[in-house]
Amino acid sequence: MEKYYATGKRKTAVARVWVWQGEGNININKQTLDEYFGGLEEAKLKILYPLNLVGLNSKIDVYATVKGGGIMAQAEALRHGISKALVEYDPNLRATLKPLGLLSRDARAKERKKYGRKKARKSFQWSKR
Repeated sequence: MEKYYATGKRKTAVARVWVWQGEGNININKQTLDEYFGGLEEAKLKILYPLNLVGLNSKIDVYATVKGGGIMAQAEALRHGISKALVEYDPNLRATLKPLGLLSRDARAKERKKYGRKKARKSFQWSKR
């Protein structure tokens, strides 16, 4: 049984993902998908999207450790990691995943606060007199 590893990232969330041939079990931080994400169906669909797309959702086992960020950022980091690991597993899947943007890291992140300002761009209220 050969395992394939990839790292997925989104904002400050980082997912380390291992995939191998199995029965379709998904474990995240030693919990099942339903235990970790609870009733957040949108997050679960994001994670399962690359597996459903290539038709391997019942043939691949996934183990991942996730840290940082919020719940949705973690879900997107997992999606990125699973997609990259699937390409390691079978390089022919790249043609399916790449056009949908599943292999590229979403680089959008929070802009840093500038000094003399309230937030990154918002300034304090200005009065003429």
